[in-house]
Amino acid sequence: MPSLTNPPQDGGQHNPTAGLMFLQPDTIALPVFAAVMAIAAYEDFRRLIIPNLLPAILCAAWPIHFAAAPSLFGAATAIGCALAVFIVGAALFARGFLGGGDVKLLAAATLWCGAGGTPSLLVLTGIIGGALTLFLLMPFGAQLAAAGRALLAPSVISADHDMSKSVPYGVAIAGAALIVVLSPHFG
Repeated sequence: MPSLTNPPQDGGQHNPTAGLMFLQPDTIALPVFAAVMAIAAYEDFRRLIIPNLLPAILCAAWPIHFAAAPSLFGAATAIGCALAVFIVGAALFARGFLGGGDVKLLAAATLWCGAGGTPSLLVLTGIIGGALTLFLLMPFGAQLAAAGRALLAPSVISADHDMSKSVPYGVAIAGAALIVVLSPHFG
């Protein structure tokens, strides 16, 4: 911390890289990640759809995030975990347990979390998703969600869609991903 009475530690020399701190790769990548996850949660809550563009943006921005601490092994394990999550998610989608957008968003979030953060991401997604499901099963929770959807965008969800069986799992995925990816940056 600079002091008014003590001279600077660098002997008073100008440091040309001091102003470039804002150009770190994560300074660009993390706000993009947070914004895309917030939009995914909002869209899934509002319409029960996660647009394909959002996981695509996450996959396209991942190399910028990865550039903050590049490692061939880290890249390979992150891609491997994301591929494994996508394959398992595709099987769950085929059985009707997850939506296609949820699978794509979870795989993209896994890419960002890497091998070390994948277990935390999956556990937190399960916990948040379970709590969300229990909340939506309660009459008050279902009424509150319906009122929120009506306020955000009336009649966006098709009338033949069974709302009693629908859980916006993108909200849980986004919440868990934000916790896992951003928490190391907040100390």
